[in-house]
Amino acid sequence: MNKTGVSQKAIIFNEKGKFLALYRTETASDSPNTWDLPGGFLDFGEDPIKDMIREIKEEAGLDVKDLKLFDVESHIDDKGDFWITIGYTAKALSDKVKLSFEHNDYKWVSAEEFLKLKSSPKLIRFVKNLPI
Repeated sequence: MNKTGVSQKAIIFNEKGKFLALYRTETASDSPNTWDLPGGFLDFGEDPIKDMIREIKEEAGLDVKDLKLFDVESHIDDKGDFWITIGYTAKALSDKVKLSFEHNDYKWVSAEEFLKLKSSPKLIRFVKNLPI
């Protein structure tokens, strides 16, 4: 049976104008060994803003400010499920990243640098649509 899911991703800028890219582990359930942005799945009844702030803290150990929605993407995956992904921008309160088990590397990058990395089409879209 096909389902509808909602996910969220955040482009988190540091004070130098670069944003955080995370590298997914080889054991990641989705898109292993690719560059990612902090985020996750929105559960039924969950507040999107609170969830995004929690996901950023869990995956990168960062506190953020100025979380703002800037794009929404949708697609049907290879299983026939319909996914909506909400894209946010935010500002990191520090550069001190603490990775969760889901990622094993990170770097602060420009949009041009991110677009040269192996990543998913939806994340490439978000970076190309950045309001900068």
